[in-house]
Amino acid sequence: MTRQVYDLCGANDVRFSPYCWRTRMALAHKQLDAEFLAWHFTEQEKLKFSGSRTVPVLVDGDEVISDSWRIANYLETTYTEGPSLFGGERGAELTRFTHAWADAILVPAVARCVIGDILERIELKDQAYFRASREERFGLSLEQMTERRPVYVQALDTALLPLRVCLRRQSWVAGEAPAYADYSIFGVFQWARVISPEDLLTTEDPVFEWREKMLDQFDGLGRRFAAAS
Repeated sequence: MTRQVYDLCGANDVRFSPYCWRTRMALAHKQLDAEFLAWHFTEQEKLKFSGSRTVPVLVDGDEVISDSWRIANYLETTYTEGPSLFGGERGAELTRFTHAWADAILVPAVARCVIGDILERIELKDQAYFRASREERFGLSLEQMTERRPVYVQALDTALLPLRVCLRRQSWVAGEAPAYADYSIFGVFQWARVISPEDLLTTEDPVFEWREKMLDQFDGLGRRFAAAS
């Protein structure tokens, strides 16, 4: 049976979930194939079998796993013959911190910068849900957040300082070669890249150089998905 991943999808088949991108990169790292099934915000019934309300959801034979971190751990322990996502138990513990930092700091910082652009790139049937849920979450209208984008971009710039320090000293977050620590962060930047025409990074930023290298991984997997324009 072909592995399947339920994958957040916008209009014109744009695949933009940072969490789903983590799983896409993890599968490529493990040299595993999967079919990515388009899922939209308002299609909750499609996920009912999984017990989850969000994607990604991986279906691998009889196994159903939701949440990008749980999926990564499943792939690591199930497919031991493939390259390691973590580099051992100690590496997994360090990667958990990177994953948590990306979720707690980077995701909301980037969300504030691009959230108005997301509305324009999702299906009409999803727009009312998206607007209501995100405006409740952030306490501002999407238009107000778009107006404040310069402030949010500056806040993101500050938040990226530890990542810049890391990437000035080494080529990859994980060290000598990219691994899940890199994918946890890359998924967030790929989300911004495919959903918003505003590039949040400048060319002289070491994070920009790292992102470009990440886009080239796995025969240019990230570049196969066009940047927003």
